[in-house]
Amino acid sequence: MDQKTQQPASEDAGAPSEPMVCACCGTVAESLPITWTCSVEGGARRYFCDDCARANIRGIEGRLDSAWW
Repeated sequence: MDQKTQQPASEDAGAPSEPMVCACCGTVAESLPITWTCSVEGGARRYFCDDCARANIRGIEGRLDSAWW
């Protein structure tokens, strides 16, 4: 009786309401970018394209704000 039931996932769950833009270079994603990197800086989510994430992987893994790299 104490178990929670799962709500069915809607088709739009997790879909961005506007196009994703790379916070570093400004690349706009054609569709939902599953290979992009997400970072939370100052309480806001920032997304980085594959190329920018690869170029700055040490800073991202070290959890440095993008202003440092």
